[in-house]
Amino acid sequence: MEAESLGKNPNWKGRRGPVVLVIMDGVGYGKYEEGDAVKASRMKYLDWFKANCPNTKLKAHGTAVGLPSDDDMGNSEVGHNAMGCGRVFAQGAKLVSNAISSGAMFEAETWKKLVANVNKNGTTLHFIGLVSDGNVHSHIDHLKAMVERAAADGVKKIRVHALLDGRDVDPTSALNYITPLEEFLAGFAGCDYRIASGGGRMFMTMDRYNADWSMVERGWKAHVLGEGRQFESATKAIETYRAENAGILDQDMHEFVIAADGKPVGTIEDGDSVIYFNFRGDRALEMTAAFENDDANFGHFDRKRRPAVEYAGMMEYDGDLHIPHQFLVSPPSIDRTMGEYLTKSGVRLMAISETQKYGHVTYFFNGNKLGKFDENLEEYIEVKSDVVPFEQRPWMKCAEITDKVVEAIKSGKYDHIRLNFPNGDMVGHTGVFNAVVCSMEGMDLQLGRIKAAIEEAGGILCITADHGNSDDMYEHDKKTGGVKMDANGEPKAKTSHSLNPVPGIIYDPEYKGEYDNSKLNEGLGISSWPATLMQLMGFVPPADYDKSMLILK
Repeated sequence: MEAESLGKNPNWKGRRGPVVLVIMDGVGYGKYEEGDAVKASRMKYLDWFKANCPNTKLKAHGTAVGLPSDDDMGNSEVGHNAMGCGRVFAQGAKLVSNAISSGAMFEAETWKKLVANVNKNGTTLHFIGLVSDGNVHSHIDHLKAMVERAAADGVKKIRVHALLDGRDVDPTSALNYITPLEEFLAGFAGCDYRIASGGGRMFMTMDRYNADWSMVERGWKAHVLGEGRQFESATKAIETYRAENAGILDQDMHEFVIAADGKPVGTIEDGDSVIYFNFRGDRALEMTAAFENDDANFGHFDRKRRPAVEYAGMMEYDGDLHIPHQFLVSPPSIDRTMGEYLTKSGVRLMAISETQKYGHVTYFFNGNKLGKFDENLEEYIEVKSDVVPFEQRPWMKCAEITDKVVEAIKSGKYDHIRLNFPNGDMVGHTGVFNAVVCSMEGMDLQLGRIKAAIEEAGGILCITADHGNSDDMYEHDKKTGGVKMDANGEPKAKTSHSLNPVPGIIYDPEYKGEYDNSKLNEGLGISSWPATLMQLMGFVPPADYDKSMLILK
């Protein structure tokens, strides 16, 4: 169903300047005093907005963003989907779980084709993906269910290429997943099931937005070619790396290749079948291209050889370009996004972030669709991210993003601008508390610059986040609330997202009385932003959009 032009609110008196949405990625309201890097930072401008503007706390995790339960942390993908489409759609984790529990995945043509391929040729079924229960990119239960079904379907040889998490789960919890997985795989009598390769998700395979193709190359060498440091088992590999570098995080661990008598046990060969079992698309697209694109359409690194395999993703990672060609579960069908409605209504808009979150304010915000709705009305700007550890440049590109946003506000060319500051999330994932504080204070300076530009232009500034992260940087005991300590007596770093609510703030310096400027509707989720933003632009939101924060008079 296509969006149509929005109706106008006859009571809206208009503003001189644009409506600007600032998404402070990974900045929530902390539950604990200790470990809340947002509270620990000098946030002059953010504190001013909270004290002087109508604001509310918005839900950004669990069922409020389409995840299976409220125990599931939000993430940038589903958060930007929700903020872009104004409604809550069942998301990847829930769709895959339902497809497995109902059996629909295994009755579909793709699964049958991949299994028949290896059974007919006597070849190997490979699984590549993130091995944890983080439920952001993947879930280990999905992998186990597929292995069990493959065994029932007669598959004799399986190899798992296991990426270590440590971002969506405890940063050093790899053995909690890998050792039981090895035991699970060994339990299939008469079958040859093993882990073949792996390594940390931030070292190999799971790059996104073309930021660092060398990560994908490292993954290709280990998974496909069997090149890399050899070990007798994945458990031994992790134990060895830990012994050599006691402080290493799972996400940064180097590659391991499981070998017997010096020969890799699980290279990917012609005639095999391969399933990339991550359901989230942003960190799956590049490895998918490495498997699917011929030499004429792939110049990122020398693959040495591209095996002729039956390849499938867990989901369709790009609905417009239909990537991958084969997938196991259909993604949520998101239609009538805010961007489509606004462009149909003649709104001139700009979306901007640095590389790390550029796809979020474009692709994910637009309902998992690449490209623009209207070339004449939209401008998308990517500020190139530095390829360095984020704790070494915690300010990231927030100043450069702001340079362009302030220029855009002053230009008068745009009715709506949306931007993402990645600092709170990307630096939050490092677990380095002081770096996160630096990132927050650097970002806050930019909020001050945007505030001044909004005041001069007579626009409206909206401030929010897609989920929490920097607000919860220490591991806490769930029963006592106390901070957990590491072996050195230091607070144990938490690198995953939080379950905390996020800001919903509206600063309207030329307020004209159309809504209650003393309070906002409570108990809402971040999917309420589209209706809110449409009202702030003088439009009547679609009837089925989630409730606006504004209390119109």
